[in-house]
Amino acid sequence: MKSVGRELKIRGLTVDEALFRLEQYLNDAFMAGLPSVRIVHGKGTGTLRQAVHEVLAKHPLVKSFRLADYGEGDYGVTIVELAHR
Repeated sequence: MKSVGRELKIRGLTVDEALFRLEQYLNDAFMAGLPSVRIVHGKGTGTLRQAVHEVLAKHPLVKSFRLADYGEGDYGVTIVELAHR
């Protein structure tokens, strides 16, 4: 099994590139048994954050998600709790 980090950095990617990587990453993180992960989408215009949240809201491997708190990355990071295996 490949090693999966607790964070995915997609800041600066196009929405299509970012969502492709997000899908792969969520599957890998779930298979690795990670309980939660961080998605670093950046602050920018909010377009990437919105697209990520739309995917997370209906993804079968996602139990819940929230914007990071102050000191965790603020609204440039989303914390995702994954479903249990």
